[in-house]
Amino acid sequence: MFYRCKILNVNFPSSMSLGTFVKHLPFSIPKTSLPPQRLNFKSLTTTTTCVTRSSSYFETLNSRQKDQIHLYVDALLQWNQMNLTAVNEVNEVMERHIEDSLAIIPPIQNSYISSCNNSFDNLRIVDVGSGAGLPGLVLAVACPGWEVTLVESMNKRCLFLEHAVSLIGLSNVQVVRERAEKLGQDSNFRERFDVAVARAVAEMKVLAEYCLPLVRVGGLFVAAKGHNPQDEVKSAERATKLMGASVLQLCSVESHSPHGQRTAIICLKNRPTPRKYPRDPGTPTKEPL
Repeated sequence: MFYRCKILNVNFPSSMSLGTFVKHLPFSIPKTSLPPQRLNFKSLTTTTTCVTRSSSYFETLNSRQKDQIHLYVDALLQWNQMNLTAVNEVNEVMERHIEDSLAIIPPIQNSYISSCNNSFDNLRIVDVGSGAGLPGLVLAVACPGWEVTLVESMNKRCLFLEHAVSLIGLSNVQVVRERAEKLGQDSNFRERFDVAVARAVAEMKVLAEYCLPLVRVGGLFVAAKGHNPQDEVKSAERATKLMGASVLQLCSVESHSPHGQRTAIICLKNRPTPRKYPRDPGTPTKEPL
């Protein structure tokens, strides 16, 4: 069953940080929304249906949010002896990580408004394989109405995430130290989230098994990928279908990656994930579907 909603003419109060943020984001919502369709992989280069133009997403944040981001970046660089990121300059972190993380908000909003049935303002987000908090922690700063769960299996990274959350003063974030495979079989987390996101974690067919069991029916899974992910999407078609989802669209977003572009692969959860998924920890990577 597909969920769709009509875009209403709603004026957000000026006190709402998310409303102000979204209002100024450099993107547009299509006037009409088409139901999700199976991608024709023979013509995948023409199926990217949304494009966000180059701009500074950071500049759309209010002053408090900008301060929070700066605190996070400073902490990230101070703790980088843990190899939290390959870059070690403030400007590089801002370009490659902060702007890149913020850039997936317009595709999430566009797809959620056109295909899902709940308000965009109070989403339950899970960032699988959060690492240094990218993109989940950045999304929590930009969208304070969202409840964000950062899932990370490595203890040292969880320690950093807890430190960063406390330092920044975020009340809408929880850090969970666990493997995604175990979390997906936990009734407290299974199919509890509106949106699952993942960035630089694994190939798409592995990510599908990590993330989609956590997403409610009618929710979204968003994978941040490189400039040309068509082969990866095609390879993951079976895994995505087994998890109860279908590819909704591919969205190109401007980025400071070597190719100047990234792609947000957006999947819609159509039906419950079979109970046997996700499989035991390590199995999705060793024996991808």
